[in-house]
Amino acid sequence: MKRLSITLAACVASLVAGVAGAQQKVPFANGAPVAPTGLQNIPLGKGPFTYPTAEQQDIRVDVLARDIEYPYAVVWLPTGEMLFTQRRGLLRIVRNGKLDPKPVEGTPASVYSGQSGALGATHGYMNVSLHPGFAENHLLYLSYTKPLGDGKTGVAVMRGRFENGRLLDAKDVFFSADLHGALAMHVDADANLWLATPGYTGNEAQDAGNLIGKVLRLKDDGTVPQDNPFVGKAGARPEVYSIGHRSVLGFARHPVTKDMWVTEMGPNGGDEINVLKPGRNYGWPKVSLGRTYPGPWQATVNEPTHAGYEPPIIYWTPAISVTSLSFYTGDKLSKWKGDLFVSGVRTGEVPGTGRLDRVLLNEKFEELRRETLLADLHQRIRDVKQGPDGLLYVLTDEPKGAILRISPAK
Repeated sequence: MKRLSITLAACVASLVAGVAGAQQKVPFANGAPVAPTGLQNIPLGKGPFTYPTAEQQDIRVDVLARDIEYPYAVVWLPTGEMLFTQRRGLLRIVRNGKLDPKPVEGTPASVYSGQSGALGATHGYMNVSLHPGFAENHLLYLSYTKPLGDGKTGVAVMRGRFENGRLLDAKDVFFSADLHGALAMHVDADANLWLATPGYTGNEAQDAGNLIGKVLRLKDDGTVPQDNPFVGKAGARPEVYSIGHRSVLGFARHPVTKDMWVTEMGPNGGDEINVLKPGRNYGWPKVSLGRTYPGPWQATVNEPTHAGYEPPIIYWTPAISVTSLSFYTGDKLSKWKGDLFVSGVRTGEVPGTGRLDRVLLNEKFEELRRETLLADLHQRIRDVKQGPDGLLYVLTDEPKGAILRISPAK
């Protein structure tokens, strides 16, 4: 019996060792697995590209401009001209489908460290937004990484008048030397200035007394609205609208309810779409549907759910590294009317797997169907917006980035 027990124990030990040995040893750097590069840096084809889609609406994708270094966000002027930012501190303009070789003058100095989402990374120019009264006041907003000297940086939002192809009277309406990383920004139709600050590490996102891991709401001049949920509360910053965010990168106002929807990038899994509600706690870092980069669940409260916190309306596991979002309200792509489009730069932690997801929702904003588009292009999709012509436009966040247009196939 003793001999049998020893033999059985040896077999179990051998089996366990064999199972453990079957797993590859993955190299790590800075606490995360080193990502493979086999699908990265695949050149964008010439186009146009045509695709059948799930709703039986064939589409055509045209490359309007290419070889643009890291384009980030796009907006349209009332005249139909397209403005877009580049990370390396450029604001560019497209007229009549042609890219002006000269950047807009009068923009602020910035600093960027290329393609990186890490805490402390310098993103250069980020979002660009117009004041709702732009036709009269010509006010334009830009979020950017501000150089402070001696290698130090902060984040800022600049406001200036855009006239005759240049910025005038540019000055910051928001600045923080304590924040680093991507600063998402949007000006809505009621002239509210929305900002989202990163909160990757630590528990600061749970504390309304700082600006880390928060969504902020300001007036168009950078001052605080008196109806913000934390105004007058001891130990809280009055700019704060909601807390418990990891990395909100995109804003979109629902065309009917007027609620503000945001994309929130999770860790290894757990990307989210959240609907903002004043004073609510969205849970980071205590709850998440994602894992930490080494593998264990991120959640510190019992299990990976949002119990006790505001839950996401849509989520991705594995993550697609969500960036922007846009509701389609046009008629040109009629079978997509009312659908939500979400851009992503990387699926399942594998570079070269960016994509555009279309989400069909019911009247209660519950997900019915989800379709992935453009994944075969192997491009990081940074921004998706509906243009004034009723078509969809996409920016690819690559060293040789591009502007793509999605229209019905003829």
